[in-house]
Amino acid sequence: FEAIFFLFSSAVAAGRAQVQQEPSAETTEGTGVSINCSHPNIQTSEFIYWYRQLPGRGPERLVSGLKGSKDVSEPLGRQSVAADRRSSALWLAQPRLGDAAVYYCAL
Repeated sequence: FEAIFFLFSSAVAAGRAQVQQEPSAETTEGTGVSINCSHPNIQTSEFIYWYRQLPGRGPERLVSGLKGSKDVSEPLGRQSVAADRRSSALWLAQPRLGDAAVYYCAL
């Protein structure tokens, strides 16, 4: 039996910098999942941040970057930024039930 669990995502807007995310993603424990973020109006110097908020906890920053990809240690995964920087993704390699949370993309 494999439990299906949901990862909810939310966009954080700062000034004119708008980002869009799908409202949720679902996976089973140990099955990799990608959370995607679109930010078509990103500026050259703007960093892309990923946060998560576990139930009953405050937000925690997972990773930030300008370009390319960067490993994330907890939860295990990777941040990837498209070559044109108009989109990015947070890949969770082996999510556990304890990783069910709200995941935020922000500029």
